Amino acid sequence: MDVALLRWPDEQVRRQRLSVAGGPRLLLVEDGAPPPPVIDCLEDWIRVPAAEEEVKARVDALAIRRAAHHHDAPGIDADGVLRYRGKWVSLPPLESRMLEVLLSRFGAVVSREALARAAWPDGATGRNALDVHVLRLRRRLEPIELSIRTVRCRGYLLETS
Repeated sequence: MDVALLRWPDEQVRRQRLSVAGGPRLLLVEDGAPPPPVIDCLEDWIRVPAAEEEVKARVDALAIRRAAHHHDAPGIDADGVLRYRGKWVSLPPLESRMLEVLLSRFGAVVSREALARAAWPDGATGRNALDVHVLRLRRRLEPIELSIRTVRCRGYLLETS
């Protein structure tokens, strides 16, 4: 995965999506804008305008960090493509939103309510709709060796198969 260059503060939403997906990003901070707090090891910032070699050095450092720290972590990009262990699967938007929540808590339980809010931000539909989409998501994840486990009375857990 390439390092994304983002304008700060203009591309805050894209920054959050890349963070959830585990994507490395270099924030290009506009002159006069306060720099953001760095939220993980796959993020850095530089004030623009900046010399090309300085930008390249930070991009190279982020690429090295990603290779060292996230060689085996699943990640989803802004287009809904989930990649894991050299394999990939394309997800529809609703399932992509659900998976982003599961990825943000990889290996931990996510409540049904949190998944429903992610899938239907304007208001949840019935219980059966969530169950159907979790089933579809499970089927899509099987070929790339990921699974969603049901944790009775608590929610769902994304883990490796």
